[in-house]
Amino acid sequence: MRFVDEFREPKLITRTVDEIRRLADPNRHYRFMEVCGGHTHAIYRFGLKDLLPDNIELIHGPGCPVCVLPMGRIDDGLSLAQNPDVIFAAFGDMMRVPGTNGSPLEHKARGMDVRIVYSPADTLKLARSNPVKHVMFFAIGFETTAPSTALTLMRAKAEGIKNFSVFCNHVTIIPAIRAILDSPDMRLDAFIGPGHVSTVIGCRPYQWIVKDEHKPIAVSGFEPLDMLESIVMLLRQLKNGEAKVENQYKRVVPWEGNRAALRVMAEVFQLRPYFEWRGLGFISQSALRIRDTFAEWDAEQRFDVPGVRVTDPKAAQCGEVLKGVLKPHQCKLFGRECRPEHPIGALMVSSEGSCAAYYNYEHRKAAANVLTQTA
Repeated sequence: MRFVDEFREPKLITRTVDEIRRLADPNRHYRFMEVCGGHTHAIYRFGLKDLLPDNIELIHGPGCPVCVLPMGRIDDGLSLAQNPDVIFAAFGDMMRVPGTNGSPLEHKARGMDVRIVYSPADTLKLARSNPVKHVMFFAIGFETTAPSTALTLMRAKAEGIKNFSVFCNHVTIIPAIRAILDSPDMRLDAFIGPGHVSTVIGCRPYQWIVKDEHKPIAVSGFEPLDMLESIVMLLRQLKNGEAKVENQYKRVVPWEGNRAALRVMAEVFQLRPYFEWRGLGFISQSALRIRDTFAEWDAEQRFDVPGVRVTDPKAAQCGEVLKGVLKPHQCKLFGRECRPEHPIGALMVSSEGSCAAYYNYEHRKAAANVLTQTA
């Protein structure tokens, strides 16, 4: 299949759902974690949860880079941009994420020079067109976006652009999955593997999940048929007593990954000894830092970073939702104090946040049903 419509074809979806019902053991409860936040949004957007048997439970994982960033890192980045000669540049996802003293957009309203960019390359354009200012790019993302940041740093060094730096918050997916599996309050049967990250790292890095943990994983695309077919793959493995890595997203994901992207990342980045994740604590070798050969363009080496550590608001349960222990609507603040127009946590802001997905699709659907019944 080549076109999006083919992955949303009702007859194929019906046939795949029938296969899921045939494979699912009615006497067993299945818990599948979709690691990627994009998968979470697809589940709610397309109503896939309603198509599945009741004994298949989908658990939302920590695959939203904006959501897992602790509040202290946001405060650190904004503190560097307090200087009127600094332009704070970041992706749109970051703009409404709350720090201790407000989001980047709220800081912009107070006079800070905050810009939305669509790619790291845009920040170099800003630096060239604002030679008397320093442009700091607040880089974020899993291995999906890290190569573009690396290439931008290589370009900045090659061109000798001195008024530019990167505040690096890139994280890696494998240590996060390890942390989830090591959590004593988490029981999972299998994983729906992240499609976007896997376009860069490939499928081989997941082999330890089947070897050490004996849990199946199916790397999945983001269309309805992609995700349903991935669930079929997982059910077949479980029925046959197997545990292996399967690549459902072969049209995009190469088994060995994108070797050119991996080479660029290796040249520019190295692993941090430890990095703090929202809800998961400090995880060793789970994030990237800029190598010393690019120190002149590393905001953390160029400036004095406060190193702020801030806990989330006590009533917010972002950590439990990120780990899959709670569903979004089970958080005490969900839909009340914490809403998209007034977010308490990053999960309600990001385009990949599970709380935003649940609120925009499931929560509103439930509210609409109530209105229909009372009309």
